[in-house]
Amino acid sequence: MACVAAAAAQGPGRDYPQWRGVNRDGAASAFSEPATWPDTLTRRWKVDVGEGYATPLVVADTVYVFARRNGNEVMTALDAATGRERWHTGYPAPYEPDVLAAAHGEGPKATPLFHNGRLFTLGMTGIVSAFDATTGRLLWQTPDTAEHPTYGMSVSPVGEGELVIVHPGNHGPLTAFDAKSGAVKWTAPGRAAYASPIVVELGGVRQVVTMTGNSVLGVSVSDGVQLWEHAWPSRGTPSAITPIQHGETLIVSSQGMGVTALRPARRGGAWTVDVVWETTDVSLFLSNPVLVGNALFGLSEKARGQFFALDAETGQVLWLGPPRQAENTAVVKAGQLLFLLNDDAELIVAKSSRSGFEPLARYAVATSATWAQPAVSGNRIFVKDVSSITLWTLN
Repeated sequence: MACVAAAAAQGPGRDYPQWRGVNRDGAASAFSEPATWPDTLTRRWKVDVGEGYATPLVVADTVYVFARRNGNEVMTALDAATGRERWHTGYPAPYEPDVLAAAHGEGPKATPLFHNGRLFTLGMTGIVSAFDATTGRLLWQTPDTAEHPTYGMSVSPVGEGELVIVHPGNHGPLTAFDAKSGAVKWTAPGRAAYASPIVVELGGVRQVVTMTGNSVLGVSVSDGVQLWEHAWPSRGTPSAITPIQHGETLIVSSQGMGVTALRPARRGGAWTVDVVWETTDVSLFLSNPVLVGNALFGLSEKARGQFFALDAETGQVLWLGPPRQAENTAVVKAGQLLFLLNDDAELIVAKSSRSGFEPLARYAVATSATWAQPAVSGNRIFVKDVSSITLWTLN
């Protein structure tokens, strides 16, 4: 019976297998709110794994971390309970950021994908790699690009059936790779932005939605054929905000562009895209928001970092928090709660209230910057700082 209980405790309900969680929507996995919030979190272990912004993955009893060590991009597998290393596999990936991008570091920035027993990564220079998740063996890899992207690549791969889909290379087009062999199955038009794609069903059609350098694009999952496109000319950095599905609408944003809800629909055999609502009262730069019910919660780039809530049906601003809260916040939803990990390593737990900002607890979870999304699995919070990963728990 003890073995059965242990297996259930580490079951798939607690897995955090990709960018922004199981459904790529910023949801925690199997979190249960405590009756009272402790004054401090309990630190179980801390391990130096290398630099980078990639979110840790949690699959069964293993944590996977993608980071940079001594000029190599390295995938590492750790025992989730103890932090003990099980294996690591690296490959040379020299990268020297542009002067303007030096503050961003050398990455990697993109979060890996766990899919059908394999791990898939996009490196800082656009190298796509596949690893065996049990042994760490490198299964296949794309070649490096002759010219490296100025700010590095940050597009996190998504899996669908036997495909792994990502923008590879130096802002290359959306590409579907055969997960087993690495063979290219299709490519779609448009150079990459910094946002990650999602797979959704709209109008009964399974499709990939991605942000390009100047548009929002929907393509067929099966063959990459373009279904629809909506112009999204960048006014600053090309979008780093993953689109969010809300019913039949998609909520999109990027630096200086406000927030917009789009409704792609098929009419008379052709796809059209309607603007449902748009607002410039808030705007998203690097911080991805979450939907809780019909409300969108996040950090606006305006007012030097301002928490907000929008009505997702109308775009109406429900509330705006105080200014100057953070340069970046990684947002996770857990039921009716929000976990807000600021880049200064403060973790705020708040209610997802439609009436105002309602923090419940605040915790210090690192001694260096925390740009990566935390992985919340059960009562465990895995936090990646500049070069380490730490397991914090709620008792």
